[in-house]
Amino acid sequence: MKIIFLGAARTVTGSCYIIETGKIRFAVDCGMFQGAAEIEKRNWETGVYDPVHIDFFIITHAHIDHTGLLPRMTQKGFSGPVYTTEPTGDLLKILLLDSAHIQEVEASWKNKKMQRNGRQPEILPLYYLKDAEAVGPLVKCRAYDDAFSPAPGVKVKFQDAGHILGAAILEVFIEENGTTTKLVFSGDIGRRHQLLMKDPSTISDADFLFMESTYGNRNHKGEEDSLQELAEAINFSYSRREKVIIPAFAVERTQEILYSLYLLHRAGKLPQDMPVFLDSPLAIQVTEIFRRYRSYLDGETQSLLKKGEDPLDLPQLKFSLTTAQSMEINEMQGPAVVISASGMANAGRIKHHLRHNLWRPGASVVFVGFQAEGTPGRKMVDGAKKIRIFSEDIAINAKIFTIGGFSAHAGQDQLLDWLGNFQNKKMQIFLVHGELTAQEQLATAIKNRYGFAVDIPEYLEEIQLNVDAPIETVKKPELLEPLVDLNTTLDDLKEKIEYLNNIRQNIQQLSSARKSEISELLKEADRNFAEVKARL
Repeated sequence: MKIIFLGAARTVTGSCYIIETGKIRFAVDCGMFQGAAEIEKRNWETGVYDPVHIDFFIITHAHIDHTGLLPRMTQKGFSGPVYTTEPTGDLLKILLLDSAHIQEVEASWKNKKMQRNGRQPEILPLYYLKDAEAVGPLVKCRAYDDAFSPAPGVKVKFQDAGHILGAAILEVFIEENGTTTKLVFSGDIGRRHQLLMKDPSTISDADFLFMESTYGNRNHKGEEDSLQELAEAINFSYSRREKVIIPAFAVERTQEILYSLYLLHRAGKLPQDMPVFLDSPLAIQVTEIFRRYRSYLDGETQSLLKKGEDPLDLPQLKFSLTTAQSMEINEMQGPAVVISASGMANAGRIKHHLRHNLWRPGASVVFVGFQAEGTPGRKMVDGAKKIRIFSEDIAINAKIFTIGGFSAHAGQDQLLDWLGNFQNKKMQIFLVHGELTAQEQLATAIKNRYGFAVDIPEYLEEIQLNVDAPIETVKKPELLEPLVDLNTTLDDLKEKIEYLNNIRQNIQQLSSARKSEISELLKEADRNFAEVKARL
């Protein structure tokens, strides 16, 4: 059989793996690429998926980096079933509609900007609401540990990944020429002992393992340390009468933050007069789905619910459903906790809250999840002094907190412990869903501890799998990363600077108003150059 790595190869987003046998062609996950502009261009490259000839999708969980291109597939002709767990099916439908709404709004905003500049609008959304709506009827739900056959010669089981509600590890059995090969796709593996979720299931056998590596190079802080750090952020801004801004993914991360605030409230560490705003209509809907699927939550959460306590509620919790309510938060004086999407600060209402608060010395921004390269969140975590939001440079004077202990991903030690349950020492491991530096460190740790063979596939790489035979590379792309031609860009920039120097005298003879306009444009270019230096 052949495997094609269409995403999450030496990067964290865009998860998608095509499996081809002599009789069937199907895919595991269909994620959107997120982060730098060059990475996001891959979302438009539908041809490599060949959607019309995908027989079915199997989805590990609902996060957009694993599902966000499904509407793009229906737009381009895919019409087969999409297999998920039941909670994932419910989450998928609202997340994809929200994603389509964002695509349409952002395309409209860019087109209006072009029109204001005297240009013809030419931006199309990646997909439309109707494309997202087309996914819903295709969703087929299955329970954990319930084997099913989506096609002759293929058997699948979902196991609890302990990552978010309904997240699954996939056990895929493929029969070819009288021989059965077992593939395991880890999806995203949750950390043990996290709030709400059960611990990830253990798997003991596979011929080939496709394993996530998001935090393959580090471990997280303990739960108590993370809770204490959240309390410190709250105290920091409360004492200065400013706001705590928490960019949080709508699924799981928001609910875990609400649970954590409930614990702080119960311990007397959340001021009673400090309102908590959940400013995300999507996250509000997701929270109701969490309540609906109580049996999927861990024992401690179920015990609290049976006692009549709701760890996803607080006396001072307020929901912001409308745009007007969201705007009122930023007009409000005094301290507050604001939880809003997106988790990487690259879309949605969180951008408005950052614009109103990042420049305030007493405010704090708390990052509680992975920040992909190129995202505004990653720039802030990496120490940027300014960030551009809605075409405006915003100074970063707020205190930045990064609390890894709230991550829904296992850290390196937990990944290694989970891997230790596999008994087949001939198993081949492919590390996916991670940045290359993290993958290389995890690969070394795996080889040292267990001796497994480990490969780190590249984007668009194709391999032939045969049990008890070396992996055969069918196609190995020459480029490991998206093409970024810095040399040409720098040469063009040098020519432009030389041109300005050559006509300096002519510029001096212009009117004061025209010279002022040119000066402002050059100052903006200088500010961009300062941002370039900050990245070096």
